[in-house]
Amino acid sequence: MYSIALTLHVLGATVWTGGHLVLSFCILPPALRERSPTLIRSFEQRFEKIGIPALLIQIVTGLYMASQLQPDPARWLGLDNVISQTVTLKLALLAATAALAVDARLRIIPRLTEHNLVSLAWHVIPVTVISVLFVIVGVGFRTGGLL
Repeated sequence: MYSIALTLHVLGATVWTGGHLVLSFCILPPALRERSPTLIRSFEQRFEKIGIPALLIQIVTGLYMASQLQPDPARWLGLDNVISQTVTLKLALLAATAALAVDARLRIIPRLTEHNLVSLAWHVIPVTVISVLFVIVGVGFRTGGLL
């Protein structure tokens, strides 16, 4: 079961991180240049259909894998071993992603205009960096090389 969870986790990360890289490097620059919220909305409406389920899959599989590697959830936030350090870091990255996403979803996206595109960019770019950090931390955990 663990290998299935890991595979689903990596597929979810591929979709989530890849989508944010496309948004940051291919959609956001022309949207800012042209001051076009339509470009962002169009991408967001399509990506959300696979991006949100991919993130949810990562959360569920991540919690499952954490429980398999560290059965005591009270130790997930400890820093006394590599497993706890990795889980703590992944949960911190998830909390930062959630905070930025909720703020963007509730405050910026419903009122997205050419005047607040830069505010959205200040959310998109950190979420993209965080998604790449998720991958780096995960690879490092699996290979023993980055933590």
